[in-house]
Amino acid sequence: MKRRKFIKTSALAMASPAILSSDSIRDLQRNTKPVVISTWRFGEKANPVAMDILESGGYSLDAVEAGVKVIEADPEIHSVGYGGYPDRDGNVTCDASIMDDKGQAGSVAYLKNIKHAISVARKVMEETDHVMLVGDGALEFAKSQGFKEENLLTDKALQKWKDWKMEQSLRSEENHDTIAMLAQDKFGHISGACTTSGMAQKMPGRVGDSPIIGAGLYVDNKIGAAGATGVGEEIIKIAGSFLIVEFMRQGYSPEDACWAAIDRLHQRHGGKATFQTAFIALRKDGAVGSAAMNGDYFRYVVSYPGNMEIKSVTKK
Repeated sequence: MKRRKFIKTSALAMASPAILSSDSIRDLQRNTKPVVISTWRFGEKANPVAMDILESGGYSLDAVEAGVKVIEADPEIHSVGYGGYPDRDGNVTCDASIMDDKGQAGSVAYLKNIKHAISVARKVMEETDHVMLVGDGALEFAKSQGFKEENLLTDKALQKWKDWKMEQSLRSEENHDTIAMLAQDKFGHISGACTTSGMAQKMPGRVGDSPIIGAGLYVDNKIGAAGATGVGEEIIKIAGSFLIVEFMRQGYSPEDACWAAIDRLHQRHGGKATFQTAFIALRKDGAVGSAAMNGDYFRYVVSYPGNMEIKSVTKK
């Protein structure tokens, strides 16, 4: 691919990284306007909620939380929150992370019986000295903050689990789709959120990239933010979202930074990687980009005031 050749050529130049100067960073910061980008077509439902907050002068952190909560509450989306496909034992468990413009972060992992894992993650960030709570500890904390336990396993998801018990298979596109959302408000504050019910039929206790700061999500308000979806184990191994923000710090465009991360995955697998992994990125000047290992069916949604567009990944 021409894109692959470009990345390899660019990688040579990284021997002496051209880190953005203070003046270059200030230039990026001058063009601040509301923007939202999210993974998959989930954004058709999530982005308008987030953009309503931004257009009214609201905070980007409130926008990303409210946006992804729409998907967490949708029983027809089987990879996030309520209605998510369960693990091998038939339990729906959720992972989520959130990060603000000040570099603060919170996350939860292997959380059961709480619909809005993203809101629990925000409480971890704002009400504790910790970054991550997991399992029973996360559940007890959520209840202490007023969250109510509820059954997240819908009849449809239960039937899918029963079918799996018989067939031991699911199509990959149903298996590990995550909503990652990045937003910048009119004051230039960038925040991000990432939430999922994880890989269907995963081993009990499995945690993917979504709650891992630097893997499923990373925000640096001076430079930009990145989020991930796909096979979490692979994303964790390259600290994917952090890597993309660092590429942008070195002067890469958001799109090229995402492709550089995809190329890193290819390198790990001798150029023969076939699993699905995708990234989105938002730069401080409002520029966005995305890349995917298998882009044929990956879509992402970008919103500006008065405009929302469903985009596909393009290879150059």
